[in-house]
Amino acid sequence: MPVRQLLEPDRAVVKRLLDAHPIASAQVAERIGARGLGWRADGRLFGYGTGRAPEALLWCGGQVTPLGADDKAIAAFADLVSGWPRAGASVVGSAEAVLALWEKLRPSWGPERTVRAEQPLLMVDRSPSRAADPLVRPVRTDEVDVLFPAAVAMYTEEVGVSPVSDDGGRSYRVRVAEIVRSGRAFARILDGQVVFKAELAVVTKHTAQVQGVWVHPEYRGRGIGSAGMAAVVREALRRFAPSVSLYVNAFNEPARHVYDRLGFRRVGTFATVLF
Repeated sequence: MPVRQLLEPDRAVVKRLLDAHPIASAQVAERIGARGLGWRADGRLFGYGTGRAPEALLWCGGQVTPLGADDKAIAAFADLVSGWPRAGASVVGSAEAVLALWEKLRPSWGPERTVRAEQPLLMVDRSPSRAADPLVRPVRTDEVDVLFPAAVAMYTEEVGVSPVSDDGGRSYRVRVAEIVRSGRAFARILDGQVVFKAELAVVTKHTAQVQGVWVHPEYRGRGIGSAGMAAVVREALRRFAPSVSLYVNAFNEPARHVYDRLGFRRVGTFATVLF
């Protein structure tokens, strides 16, 4: 069969495929690095290839992500999973592959809640020349309750639904607490209120991927986001990875201007299908 599940004996070839797409594969690479490819993994990885070694990958976990997939691989992956219950909360990854895969999966997995068809994938590998906010710092473990409302507000604005609707926010709070404990949550906190925040949601040997960038509505338009991101980028490059990456909605022009000023350059295009 051209598609099969990949397990621990396949780790070396999987690593080569992930390394071929070091920025686009970051989310999948971190999960595999942390949990492996066996029964402990929090998802399943499938490979497509007409020879002995896989040529393309499909991650099915909390999200579905195709990597390095051409039309034949997309068709084979769609045949594999289209009859399954809809997996994860989104399909995310390189735009061409995601949109082609969703076209085939939509009859069985749809309808989608929204499609973000163009999300520039950006990367920077040097500290910004812009002054960094000296008040942005790692969030302490005793500040999870301070950060949590801002995290909920950011998620609701970005995704369009609240992360606390299913279980009262318990699982989302666990995720926020994990990021804080890892030292990868950054914020500017004034009088017990988060003014700016961002997280390094993914860290690999190649990149630290920033997610959850948010400025309190009362403080927007004052340059706080630019200075805050400059601080996060500098700290991420110093402590975590040789590059910093993120993806942003094409229509979010204010954020794109901030990233341009900080020296981010476009290295690809993502798309996200949200259920």
